[in-house]
Amino acid sequence: MIAALRGLFSESTNFTVVETARSSAELCSKLAFVEADCVLLGWQLDDAEAPEVLADLGRLGIEPRIVLFADTDAPSIVSEAIRLGVNGLCYQFEDPEILFATLTAVMKGRICIPYTVLSKIPNRPFQQLTSRETELLGMLANGWTNVQIATRTGISENTVKYHLKNLYDKLEVRNRAMAVALYTKERRRNAG
Repeated sequence: MIAALRGLFSESTNFTVVETARSSAELCSKLAFVEADCVLLGWQLDDAEAPEVLADLGRLGIEPRIVLFADTDAPSIVSEAIRLGVNGLCYQFEDPEILFATLTAVMKGRICIPYTVLSKIPNRPFQQLTSRETELLGMLANGWTNVQIATRTGISENTVKYHLKNLYDKLEVRNRAMAVALYTKERRRNAG
């Protein structure tokens, strides 16, 4: 994907690729020393998903303009992009001109999110969870601690806490016991 994007951008006179990164750690390290007008961020990096990457950048006080480069056009990705506070959203399968227009708009200070029918955006709490949050909720239901979850998933304990906070907010609960109770009730409802 990176090689394809480099090739695409090499054909454009309006953009220059300054750096590329395959992991959150690498991206954070490079952005600490390189000025970028905009970051084109894939949903999945080698070591993290976009929400974790944005949390890592935020903890370091690095706040570049972000265009999320998603591989799906599911309506939930629009609400997730808005929740994450990214400046733009573009789909990987779209025409390159749409990517260039999105980047241009974002670099000019605009927010550029594709149109979606708002009624299609999930409004049930469990539909709003990311795949990582759903995974962590299952682990909570099995009684796992934050340390156990971090070890099992390969993410830091702070990232686990970040995901759990988002999960609690989306489910509108205050703690893991309430989240597990709601999860158990939802599973029973779906099974019946």
